[in-house]
Amino acid sequence: MAISNYDVGDLVRVTGTLTDADGTATDATQITFKIKTPAGTTTSYVYGADAEVVKSATGIYYTDVSVTSPGHWHYRVISTGTGQAAADGVFFARTNEF
Repeated sequence: MAISNYDVGDLVRVTGTLTDADGTATDATQITFKIKTPAGTTTSYVYGADAEVVKSATGIYYTDVSVTSPGHWHYRVISTGTGQAAADGVFFARTNEF
């Protein structure tokens, strides 16, 4: 897996795309995004309860992460009920100093 690189101060869009076994986009009963900072702090956002999670189309959800510190940022997208699945990823934030 390739790790994307960003700068501190960037806004990174983390997207979860859900499909059924036939590849058709489907909505889940519940979508949760978990974001873990380089310092180890984890924040959870739930679609329908937190404005940070946006549904852009059937089966496509996202949250924008404000990159506030350098290091590896981890995220996990979890869907439960209909469309049950989970996926995770990581990106790296660097300090952009001259």
